[in-house]
Amino acid sequence: MGRDNESRVRKIAKLVLLVLILPLVLPLAAIGFVLFLLHRATLNILIWLLWIPQGRDVLLVYSESPIWRDYMRTQILPLVQERAIVLNWSERKRWPRWSMAKSAFLSFAGGREFNPLVVVFHPYRRAQCFRFFSPFKDWKRGNTEPVERMRQDLLRSL
Repeated sequence: MGRDNESRVRKIAKLVLLVLILPLVLPLAAIGFVLFLLHRATLNILIWLLWIPQGRDVLLVYSESPIWRDYMRTQILPLVQERAIVLNWSERKRWPRWSMAKSAFLSFAGGREFNPLVVVFHPYRRAQCFRFFSPFKDWKRGNTEPVERMRQDLLRSL
């Protein structure tokens, strides 16, 4: 019986703590979300104003991985070379600390499947992200179709 009472007391304590903390956490989460949206919108506007007039509307990120390096260099880079800002993930320690390309990468890539990645920016529309990581997992197993399909999707977006 003693353990049941302890368990019940702990559950009640957790519930009380949740009720007390929730009014603080929800507004902070809302503020964080609004700041995220403002950052993303500001970055988009800067890209529209600074990159697109210079003919730069693509961000390409890849690495020296033997799985995709050659494909990205021979099949994707030639498609976007004239209009792309290119970042090599393998050289990220040398990226300038305060660069718009790095900020765009960090903002649009997120924390999942960000390498290799192509982001296409269109004025007054949301950026399109083409995440090649999962298709290259299939490529590694001999199934090239998902990578080729993503390449075709990218071509249509350009």
